Amino acid sequence: MRNNLKLVVNNPHNKLEEKHFFEKDELKIILDLYAKMVSEGSWKDYGLSISSKQVGFSVFRNATENALYKICKNFKPKNKNLKYLITDTSGKIVKNSYDLRILLKNTNWKRLQK
Repeated sequence: MRNNLKLVVNNPHNKLEEKHFFEKDELKIILDLYAKMVSEGSWKDYGLSISSKQVGFSVFRNATENALYKICKNFKPKNKNLKYLITDTSGKIVKNSYDLRILLKNTNWKRLQK
């Protein structure tokens, strides 16, 4: 039986797809926060969602519950301050910024969860 699947890394023909995800440094910022929150016992799981308009990193207290928050990156925001968003379980924007690092650093996650 022959396997026809290939892993393609840094394919120059997939430039469009690269724009439709978090960049490496953005993902590192998010995963650093996630690791901190997991070590504190606040977050237990995460999920990723990708559409043509945005990518989202959802965080969960328990895998069986709805997401507590979603950290989103809009690909074509109408306003530069809507590039990065934090939304709640209903999709309401809790905070927004043009800079992901500032957005996450200036968010009081413990206060948001109450």
